[in-house]
Amino acid sequence: MKIIFEEDPAIEQKVAKVTTHPVEKSKWDRIQQAICESETQLTVIHAKNNRNMQIQLSSVVAFESEDRMCCVRVISGERYLLNKRLKFVEEDLDDVHFVKINNQTIINTRYITAFSATDHARIKVDLSDRSSYFVSRFYIKNFRGKLS
Repeated sequence: MKIIFEEDPAIEQKVAKVTTHPVEKSKWDRIQQAICESETQLTVIHAKNNRNMQIQLSSVVAFESEDRMCCVRVISGERYLLNKRLKFVEEDLDDVHFVKINNQTIINTRYITAFSATDHARIKVDLSDRSSYFVSRFYIKNFRGKLS
């Protein structure tokens, strides 16, 4: 199959339009599945050897603010550095599974195992890598919206 890419400024950002011959309509499901399964890669810094490496965005459990950089925790337990401030990471994330829970943390909702109310109107979130975070009162409405 030959693939032709065209730009269309009238289409919203993050929307793709695929045009095919009517005979190819039976292949639309496979094309959609292939596009949806394409994994977003993230370039991070391995702190031990200061080298850049690629990780899959779906493996990220949490982004934590570290001064002008972010600490990236993946499900395997390893930690990497991302040379971006947390507010820019939040702007660049187009994955629906990430939610900012306080001023220092963005978590992946795929890895939430439990959450419960705590004192001072906060929520404690437990993740599958046995870490836990607190959702601050300011971000509770956004957190609840992502989980519903």
